[in-house]
Amino acid sequence: MVLSNLANYNLLNRLKALQSSIRVAIVGIGSMGKGLFYQCQITPGIECVAMADIKVERAINSAVWMKRDYRVVDNLGAMEETIRNGAIAICEDGDLAAKCELVDVLIESSNSIGAAGQFSVTALEHGKHLVLMNAEADLIFGPYLMDLAQSNGSIYTSCDGDQYGVIKHLIDDLQLWGFELVMAGNIKGFLDRYSNPTKIIPEADKRNLDYHMATAYTDGTKLCIEMALVSNASGLATLVPGMQGPRASHVRDVFHLFDFDRLWQDKQPFVDYILGAEPGGGVFTVGYCDDDYQKSMLSYYKMGEGPFYLFYRPYHLCHIEAMACLAKAFLDRDSLLQPIYGFRTNVYAYAKRDLRQGEKLDGIGGYTCYGLIENLTHGTDHPGLPICLTEEVTLKRNVSRDEKIFFSDIQYDPDRLDFVLYDESVKSSMARRP
Repeated sequence: MVLSNLANYNLLNRLKALQSSIRVAIVGIGSMGKGLFYQCQITPGIECVAMADIKVERAINSAVWMKRDYRVVDNLGAMEETIRNGAIAICEDGDLAAKCELVDVLIESSNSIGAAGQFSVTALEHGKHLVLMNAEADLIFGPYLMDLAQSNGSIYTSCDGDQYGVIKHLIDDLQLWGFELVMAGNIKGFLDRYSNPTKIIPEADKRNLDYHMATAYTDGTKLCIEMALVSNASGLATLVPGMQGPRASHVRDVFHLFDFDRLWQDKQPFVDYILGAEPGGGVFTVGYCDDDYQKSMLSYYKMGEGPFYLFYRPYHLCHIEAMACLAKAFLDRDSLLQPIYGFRTNVYAYAKRDLRQGEKLDGIGGYTCYGLIENLTHGTDHPGLPICLTEEVTLKRNVSRDEKIFFSDIQYDPDRLDFVLYDESVKSSMARRP
């Protein structure tokens, strides 16, 4: 923790010392994008110069809220003129912001998948650094975006602040300290695989959340996507499809819920979660150290007798924590998290209810399917239909509730952008396999 605080202190001073601010464009001004815009406003050395949202009034309202001058634009010339005049350029088309020469870093924080992939590709092809606060696009297109960033001399990174980014910090810390990574874990409050946008309305309204987004949180799809991102960045596996997710009262219960002596025999670290435990909103890792000296000192430091040790953080703060990874991408060409192991895992679609031939799937957080994280084996690039590709595809057969859905079960347009980018990601992933 001292190292992290010192690093952030030094980063803050470096940002304050910049002669020119890091110019940021944000695509997607929903609840997360609004928070990212706010954080840009209060962080020294970082300036939001453009916002894009298909509901342009959301970007306008955010600019007014922060008392920023703005102009709605629909072409690059007007965008660049607006930025040079010190106002925020607002547009509907994220591609416009991704192409703008006066933007250094693009943050993609929309709820889209295919469109987010397009904006991300455009940004990287135009020499921007890319920060994804969009876990779905991050997972399904990540291997290709990583290769594209490298070929264009840019940095692509998952955003800090969400669970997977915070978990990555814990992983980096324990490995720096000399521990072997055994487990990366999430703490989930509630799970209902069969939740849908109608059932979730009361809870979503309490939290001012989009109904589909709230459904994806509740049915476990979002959790699986987040842990797949961790897996693909750090070489972890899942013990079973969807993970085990035992119920617990506190994160310290992991030592009673997981048989680490047995699970660590093959030295394969894994991802999982616990359900209903304190601290709510926290994340954790388990590390291994069997050195006698270190074990004696760790016992003195109240960490237990070992050789397995728990490290946890009781919170994640989403947009509030996001600026550090943006600054490090620009200043240090450093990526917090990216899929260096390719598709070690992915998240595949399962039926939420009995589905009929001819029905259209309605994507993440909908009425038709939920997603479970699964391991990929060598040479297997399509073991199921990724949940991130389930928007507006048609079933070719009946599928029973809780049955896995495969590519062969759907009619789809292989030339649709999200499928094209996914195919590129599969190629990138296969090239990374040892």
